[in-house]
Amino acid sequence: MTLHLQPVHVSTSSEDSDGQLVFADGFLVAVLVRLSEQHEASAGMWFLEAGFGLTAVRSAPLFTNLDAAQDWIEGHLSSKRGSA
Repeated sequence: MTLHLQPVHVSTSSEDSDGQLVFADGFLVAVLVRLSEQHEASAGMWFLEAGFGLTAVRSAPLFTNLDAAQDWIEGHLSSKRGSA
């Protein structure tokens, strides 16, 4: 599986707008948003704003960086595909 990230501005209900579209093998699987200073201790961390298909989960952790987010997405996609 190959992940590709594409920078994007995301309109959210808060000040967060720095985002990344995440594609797996050409399919959009997630939208990540970097948390703004409004989130105090979590500022700068990445949040799964939206997941699609196998990444559509109710609750995902906050990610310290994009590498951690990609690792989680790859692991989640691999485990879900393996159990299907």
